Amino acid sequence: MGIEEWWGRLSASERQWLIDNNGDALPDALVASIVEAGGVVQVVGAEDVAEDVPPGSYLADDDVDWIEETANEDDGADLDEEE
Repeated sequence: MGIEEWWGRLSASERQWLIDNNGDALPDALVASIVEAGGVVQVVGAEDVAEDVPPGSYLADDDVDWIEETANEDDGADLDEEE
């Protein structure tokens, strides 16, 4: 399921956190909400870590790009209206 399908299932505060912290490691509670909504996260372990990526759970690059594009297109205004 693509981010377009599960984005509106997150709370407004969760969507805003993703916009404000786009590309950062996700808090455990947000990971649970994303998975419950139908999304997928990538887990990076210590053995997988590149020099600049700390261990943690992350959205896929395509999802990060979608959030950035959508936030830039809408200036964030319409992202919270899908509740």
